Amino acid sequence: MASVHSSVPAISTVRSTFSSSFSITTTTSLVTLTRSPEYDRRTRRQLRCRCMVQQAVQGAPAAYAKEMERLSAKESLLLAFKDSGGFEALVTGKTSDMQRIDVNERITGLERLNPTPRPTTSPFLEGRWNFEWVGSGSPGLSAARFIFERFPSTLANLSKMEVMIKDQKANITAHLKLLNSIESKFVVSTKLSIEGPLRMKEEYIEGIIESPTVIEETVPEQLKGVLSQAVTTVQQLPVPIRDAVASGLRVPLSGSFQRLFMISYLDAEILVIRDTAGIPEVLTRLDSPTSPIADSVTEYES
Repeated sequence: MASVHSSVPAISTVRSTFSSSFSITTTTSLVTLTRSPEYDRRTRRQLRCRCMVQQAVQGAPAAYAKEMERLSAKESLLLAFKDSGGFEALVTGKTSDMQRIDVNERITGLERLNPTPRPTTSPFLEGRWNFEWVGSGSPGLSAARFIFERFPSTLANLSKMEVMIKDQKANITAHLKLLNSIESKFVVSTKLSIEGPLRMKEEYIEGIIESPTVIEETVPEQLKGVLSQAVTTVQQLPVPIRDAVASGLRVPLSGSFQRLFMISYLDAEILVIRDTAGIPEVLTRLDSPTSPIADSVTEYES
């Protein structure tokens, strides 16, 4: 029994020694795993950079896909204009309801992809634009319908309409052809005022009926005599009157008409505007666009 009792302290001593050794080893291990603050900061910085790179890589395909969708929507709209018969079919009332709703659907699809958030101050707005589509209540279509409802197409024809926008002024030109031999232009000058990033006001200033130009090769034989007499009569007029006739007939329009409209889509090639009734007008550019490097800084009242 004595030998057994005497061995107990020895076992306790071994256990104590082993426990102490294990404790020391554990403490040493903990000290080894402890990281410095500088290491933590560097690791966090690397993680942030990695996240930014991943976002950039993921964002590039998304932007590319959106741009491809926008270009596809533009091409689809231009094809819809062609399928509907173009501007002449529109102003003569030959466009069907199905064609109209199809064009309007494609206009709406393009508007939601508008790449210009502030079109009223964008340099893309200035330049020469051709009217591709005008709504049923627009002033341009009303004037065209007035001509076609009162004169047969062989007597009077509206071939196209275009507008020149420069320095917050617009000149809208309607190209008319009479008897398929006489070309004339009706020009309306307007003033544009910026009222917001999307909204503008248009005030009509003056209308000019330019002196007609005769295409002699297309004049019917039975009208050549009458035309020759008319030219001779004009040449015999007093110089002031002849000059006035040559410069065109001017009709003052100040205070007679104005309208508000919103630019719902604008890029280097297509312009879409809507009036207060929501009726769309679509125009395509005829000249080279202005460089977008320096945006206009024109101020407007909110």
